Amino acid sequence: MSDVREIVRERYGQAALRVVQEQTKASCCGTGGSCGTADPITRDLYDAVTTAALPQAAVLASLGCGNPTALAELKEGDVVLDLGSGGGIDVLLSAKRVGPTGKAYGLDMTDEMLALARRNAAEVGATNVEFLKGHIETIPLPDASVDVILSNCVINLSADKRQVLKEAFRVLKPGGRFAVSDVVVNGEVPAELRRSMELWVGCVAGALEVSEFESLLRDAGFENPSVEPTRVYRIEDARAFLEEAGLDVDTMSVAVDGRIMAAFVRATKPAAVAAPKTACCAPGCCA
Repeated sequence: MSDVREIVRERYGQAALRVVQEQTKASCCGTGGSCGTADPITRDLYDAVTTAALPQAAVLASLGCGNPTALAELKEGDVVLDLGSGGGIDVLLSAKRVGPTGKAYGLDMTDEMLALARRNAAEVGATNVEFLKGHIETIPLPDASVDVILSNCVINLSADKRQVLKEAFRVLKPGGRFAVSDVVVNGEVPAELRRSMELWVGCVAGALEVSEFESLLRDAGFENPSVEPTRVYRIEDARAFLEEAGLDVDTMSVAVDGRIMAAFVRATKPAAVAAPKTACCAPGCCA
């Protein structure tokens, strides 16, 4: 796990520094991809109205594959936690939705991203946000302290996804909601090409197969897990990257085309079970 963490930390740290240096290309994905409008992974995830009130650095540092805040049905007063919060875009959007009576936490392990996120929050005067340093496998929050967990293309980067989901379940309140965007695999993909596609999509191989993701959520204790595709990646989107990796794209396209996708993953922590009534034998106690 430590090797994976260091790869992720280094690449995301470099991405944050590029944003600080006001470069327009801030992607960690692949060997030269960009997170600009030309990138099929990150383009058009947030509309202009949504990002208008955000610092440009928060938008440029967005390395996700979806917009979980648009689908999570956040409410006034909710306490939200974003796993792998990066430059803070989803935390800032969440903070606006939950209002002054709610709170939005961001958890990240990369010092450069945390510094950038805190700067972005200060720029917009967000007072109901807090950025925490730590790992998504060991969330530094108490049990049952969060209403909603978000994440944007980060869980696929963890080497211990079972532990991530276990921790998510722990910190959610009874009835709390798991609502994340992530990269998933739909069906079987040849191992060599699967790894190369995932490296292109998510920087480090590790996207879960749809049924496996649902199964891990159930194992962690969640109810009603579902995986809703939001963007399907076609072979042409990754052609240049795969050819650079030395793969015969045309030969393998039938086996992989459309199998890798971004999805919105939902699940719910069961509501608290009511305590059984205590037997009462006193006169007039039991109606």
